[in-house]
Amino acid sequence: MAGLHHLYLTVGPARFRVASTWRQPLDQLAALYKDYPASSDGYADFTVRLEPEKPWRRYIRPSVNISGDYWLPDAAPLPLSQSLLAAEMGMNLQMALGWRRHLLLHASSVEKDGKALLMTGLSGSGKSTLSAMLAEKGWRFMGDEFALLNPDTDMAHSFPRLISLKNEAIAAMQSIVSEGRFGPLMRGTPKGDIRHIVPPLEAVRKMADTAKPALLLFPRFGYDPALRDMGKSEIFVRLTQASTNYVALGESGFRALTKFVDTVPTKAMDYQSGEQAEELIDSLWSQLP
Repeated sequence: MAGLHHLYLTVGPARFRVASTWRQPLDQLAALYKDYPASSDGYADFTVRLEPEKPWRRYIRPSVNISGDYWLPDAAPLPLSQSLLAAEMGMNLQMALGWRRHLLLHASSVEKDGKALLMTGLSGSGKSTLSAMLAEKGWRFMGDEFALLNPDTDMAHSFPRLISLKNEAIAAMQSIVSEGRFGPLMRGTPKGDIRHIVPPLEAVRKMADTAKPALLLFPRFGYDPALRDMGKSEIFVRLTQASTNYVALGESGFRALTKFVDTVPTKAMDYQSGEQAEELIDSLWSQLP
């Protein structure tokens, strides 16, 4: 990868090499991930490459094409102003397509008293905002994009990447998180306005700590506050849809997910504000054994 700039990042159990034609995304990553452990031996689980699709797109209307060990051939490049988003998407892509050590669920997770709360749902359900909010109120942030379940121990592992906030969630978190923990505001991305925040320092310092899954929520924002039971068959199917490597793990993935559904209490949760969600979560958490 001659001619490319490089940055090594360690997040939870995964190590990344990010190689870029431009310094800009690496400088932004280095600033936002400055408290994360550095990899000094040159080893990485995955490589992310940020390069122009055509040589002249390095200078004329610069655009960033995302590739690496794993890539999507039909993925559209992003403008250089969104290169930080491209780097984050590249790391997500490597995990989604290449990680095999854990069962991956597209979910956010936080921990308290050694027990993990997982939240999963469709885009816009508020799971990222809720995990970020709880992380400011006594919970340990474990992850925003992926929850990692160990098929051998049934424990949840941390993957505390930057927290990705979208649209109205940005302003909501600006009222409780200091400006120094925010990354740049990127407007007009494929998902609207996006801004990342750095997790609390405790999340980084304790990212090797595991937690026992104790509660799973399917949040839904914009509805009158309510909690609803869900059938195990529905939970199982929705979690297979939320996993990027369930099929690749084969029997071990099936066993892990079956045990998770059988043993972890689960609720569908409707809410209209962070305060309502927190009240519902605190009520459920207080009833856990």
